[in-house]
Amino acid sequence: MFIPCDRGRGSAAPDFKGFTLLMPAVSVGNVGQLAIDLVISTLDMIKVGYFYTDCLVPMVGNNPYATAEENSTELSINAEVYSLPSKKLVVLQIRSPFIKNKYRPFCETLLSWVKSSQCARVVLLSSSHAYQRDDEQLLGTPLRYLLTPDLEKAVGGRVQELNWKEMEKVAAYPGISDTDKVLHIPGGGITKLLFTESCSKGIQMAVLLKFCSEGDNIPDAFVLVNYLNEWLQLIKSEVSTSNNSTDPSSQWKIPSSWRLLFGNGLPPALF
Repeated sequence: MFIPCDRGRGSAAPDFKGFTLLMPAVSVGNVGQLAIDLVISTLDMIKVGYFYTDCLVPMVGNNPYATAEENSTELSINAEVYSLPSKKLVVLQIRSPFIKNKYRPFCETLLSWVKSSQCARVVLLSSSHAYQRDDEQLLGTPLRYLLTPDLEKAVGGRVQELNWKEMEKVAAYPGISDTDKVLHIPGGGITKLLFTESCSKGIQMAVLLKFCSEGDNIPDAFVLVNYLNEWLQLIKSEVSTSNNSTDPSSQWKIPSSWRLLFGNGLPPALF
């Protein structure tokens, strides 16, 4: 359920009709969530509400996008909604893992909100275990995409122009039969379920994902958000004057919360 900010003071719910909803899957390396952080921070998006659900582990913390001492003490919770009307973009950031057996109820609630808010399409940023790729998936780029049939009709031509690689289906029974192919996204969290539900409900959804491993996944987040930017053009790539090359990664603003991504430094008292 979406709850607008300052609801108790009579604020009206924002209008998301025709907007693109961008959100992460809680997947391996938290790559989607890190990429969403970069989008919110760089575009200076405004928090417009909360996505209330009992499907996520409860949490509360300080403002992850604090820019000054004044706004550093603002509280954040496990699922928040940010908006940028000038680009018709709404972002749902998820900051905690799912409670066991709560994937399906969350997907149902989310897709119900997507329909009621009249969002034009959903873009899900995700990741999958690199070590579980099959032989075909080892070739070329580690980036993949999926489009629901309804979105394929709308943007399929544009994706073809980008020369992106669609997520391959793999053998349902490896070593026994290679004829039965299924969509398999190990480590992808809600990705497969949300995608298949969107297909059946006629919702326009794109999945952009990267094969990766657990560790320092900041570089993976930059790669994924640049992949997204090739399509949606959220920021303009500038040419570096030093070597006349384009480095879009340098234009994403790293949020202040990333300073503690791996915890505090070692206390000097230890030494």
